[in-house]
Amino acid sequence: MELDDGTADAVLLAASGRSLLIFTSAGCATCRLARQVLPVATLPVERLYWVDAERSGGLVQRYGVFHLPALFLVRDGDFLGPVQAPLREPALVAAILTAAEREPEELP
Repeated sequence: MELDDGTADAVLLAASGRSLLIFTSAGCATCRLARQVLPVATLPVERLYWVDAERSGGLVQRYGVFHLPALFLVRDGDFLGPVQAPLREPALVAAILTAAEREPEELP
């Protein structure tokens, strides 16, 4: 599902379980790879949410996105922070499980 500056907060606050928020851009080669790899990977999340960084500057600023793709974990409307891992399933699973152990914060 695609999110933007106007929809992200309401959707993320209402989503139960783990959600992976993924910032990408059309001109980013690694982002195109993420769009191929992540939907078919078996990850410990209930859903993937995509944000076009070029169209959602407010979210980019609030989440402090510096490099693309940028991944963040949200659980039951709480922010668990960035997920930093190569776009390979075992590394992503480990990074998501590590992020899931963090103390939750309010969404940025």
